[in-house]
Amino acid sequence: MDATRQLHLNAFIYGAGHHTMGWRHPDSSADRVGDISYYEELARIAERGCLDAVFFADGQSVNHEYAAGIPWFLEPVTALSAMARATSRIGLVTTISASFYTPFHAARLLASLDHISGGRAGINVVTSMFDAEARNHSMDSLPPHAQRYERAEEFVVALQELWDSWSDSALLVDREAGRYLDPAQVRPINHRGNHFSVAGPLTVPRCPQGRPVLFQAGSSEAGRSFAARHAEAIYSVSWDRESAAEYAADIRRLLDLAGRSKDPVPVLPGLVTYIGATREEAWEKKRVLDSFIDTGSAIAQLNMFTGQDYNTHPLDDRVDPLPPAEDFTGPQGRYLTVQRIIETQHPTLRELLGFLAAGGGHATMIGTPAEIADEIEEWFMSGACEGFNLMCPSYPAGLDDFVGLVVPILQERGLFRSAYPGTTLRETLGLARPARLETVSARG
Repeated sequence: MDATRQLHLNAFIYGAGHHTMGWRHPDSSADRVGDISYYEELARIAERGCLDAVFFADGQSVNHEYAAGIPWFLEPVTALSAMARATSRIGLVTTISASFYTPFHAARLLASLDHISGGRAGINVVTSMFDAEARNHSMDSLPPHAQRYERAEEFVVALQELWDSWSDSALLVDREAGRYLDPAQVRPINHRGNHFSVAGPLTVPRCPQGRPVLFQAGSSEAGRSFAARHAEAIYSVSWDRESAAEYAADIRRLLDLAGRSKDPVPVLPGLVTYIGATREEAWEKKRVLDSFIDTGSAIAQLNMFTGQDYNTHPLDDRVDPLPPAEDFTGPQGRYLTVQRIIETQHPTLRELLGFLAAGGGHATMIGTPAEIADEIEEWFMSGACEGFNLMCPSYPAGLDDFVGLVVPILQERGLFRSAYPGTTLRETLGLARPARLETVSARG
């Protein structure tokens, strides 16, 4: 492997932590999830560790029948705008649904965040998961999977056209001549497509980064192809190193087919860590959090992620293999992960619920700081990934443990930076500032 390669590490911020029932622990931060100072604190911890970015997922509905877990709370772009003011280097990545946002709305929000943060914005484009979300956006149900990705394709094109509708030198601010901007450098985009009609230009000048960094997290065939054409970094789901390596190899193949084989596109699997001074202490942390699992609620969530009904399945009987993923219309990444766990572990239902309790089946590492650093290094040096999207079981304690105990070991080994290379997320990720599109053509 290239000795100059270094890890990329993100912190996936979610409620009181990624353990579904860890919020029940008496020391949890469950009572703070609506307090912006809590998220500012998390961002500062991540920045202290020189992490690339903090990341918010997003959902557009609440499952009112699932009372055990913490639902979505603050709107991500709003929260990240506040977190931008509490930090100076950490990237700020939000999920935006191409199924529900219009390109103009999303482009304006993200361009504003990039200006507010001085060039640290990123967007994770998704196509959304559930019909309940669609019903909050004047739709009876989500369109078919292929149609959602067709819309997402056009969505990204229109976003880029809007972000490029201003040149870098359009703002003159010439007080003597009385010219604030040069109209010749601000142009309409006149986008006409199957899903969107956008005249432009954007009402926000060109971003400090040129464009916010585009992330993608789809695991389906359509999602991978979409990522290969557009993504500048990828959040992935891998239960083990073997599946991570398979995914990374497939992404590289698709990047080559898309003519992007030389583009740096880091693949970042989700990673759950339990860290202790000894391995026994780390496992005890997991045991304590697992003791709060509500079996009925955990089964309800498993039903949602698989489309199966496990309500009457005996807890100590093995789980049957899942049907092919193409038969499932929900979140493909989570489905494929549960499918992989069942195929490789042959678990009982009780064991499966334990595997899914934190992170929903993402890679899980349990041990001392050095043991976790060893495993991270093994994944990284084998080419299975370029880094990880941290999904700490509890916040802020889990993130504080990783930053304070694991990051210094990775830094000592030369695997991770000790200082930010610049001020923008693109600089942190080693990405070039995109050139402005010189022409914008009508589409139809």
